[in-house]
Amino acid sequence: MDKLNAVVVNTPVGDLGLVECDGQLVRLDWQGTRLGEVTETLKNAATQVLAYFAGTLRDFDLPLAPRGSAFQRQVYAAMQAIPYGSTQTYGELAQQIDGFAQAVGQACGSNPLPLIIPCHRVLARGGLGGYSGHGGIETKIVLLQHEGAYPFLL
Repeated sequence: MDKLNAVVVNTPVGDLGLVECDGQLVRLDWQGTRLGEVTETLKNAATQVLAYFAGTLRDFDLPLAPRGSAFQRQVYAAMQAIPYGSTQTYGELAQQIDGFAQAVGQACGSNPLPLIIPCHRVLARGGLGGYSGHGGIETKIVLLQHEGAYPFLL
């Protein structure tokens, strides 16, 4: 079994548990708990998350190893390409990867590294869509407002 380490970072959207294995981030847990060692990867990740919320970081530069199917990892990569302060629809992402909007939505919902892999930037064609993170759609709105991408429909 892989050895996991985790730290907890207090943010405006709650306590986030950053989880790493073998020097790569594998998961972000809402209301996480500290586990094992505080590695350099975790220190760097915590620093970057705090800088994001302080408004001094727009792009995360971290070693990521999100678990998921080949299709899910393809969606995760497409989400990472959405610039800070921008949004795309499930349908637009589906066109990019030659998939279907519903499958893209399901992959967004399974994202093991929300915030860092910015699934909050993916919207439904006519509105916000869903958000599987703690706090649901309210958290998605906070993140979009933080990036200046909401209100996008007005």
